[in-house]
Amino acid sequence: MSLNHRKLVFITILAAQAVVISFFERFLPTPFAFAPGARLGLGNLITIISLFTLPTKDSIKVVSLRLTVSTFLSGTFSTFLYAFAGTLLSFTTMLLLKQLGQKRVSVIGISVMGGVMHNMGQLLVFAMIGQSWLVLNYLPILSFSGILSGFLVGVTGNYLLLKINALKEFQHNLPDGWTI
Repeated sequence: MSLNHRKLVFITILAAQAVVISFFERFLPTPFAFAPGARLGLGNLITIISLFTLPTKDSIKVVSLRLTVSTFLSGTFSTFLYAFAGTLLSFTTMLLLKQLGQKRVSVIGISVMGGVMHNMGQLLVFAMIGQSWLVLNYLPILSFSGILSGFLVGVTGNYLLLKINALKEFQHNLPDGWTI
């Protein structure tokens, strides 16, 4: 299998994992009783992994595929608008923070900001559709849930990235012609 095919398969697998995780998360009760409608955002775990294992253009593909397929499976146009705004703001923020380097911001910090900005993006769309900025009064509550879920996703993502890097190192040390 050529390198391009491997990369395409990896992108597709990551996107599929994110869709499946997000789909099953819908069946879980919200862990935030203080924030109705807030979810953990476990699919963002795949965004973190793609952000740190793929070039930017390929992680954009993963996020775009996830958004598109998830919307087709269980969404409406308004669902797409909320998800698109949250995803765009979240991913852009995480990408910019990653550029600062690991000495300045950790995977956990990037994930936390991604969670908060995702909620901000959704609230901004809701404010525009509802033609009222009063909905932004919900931002402190959603920010708290974004911080908590971002922390959980960031800790998990950090752990998985360590395992992925160990696997890459192991594969790199295999004898010639051997692959995993």
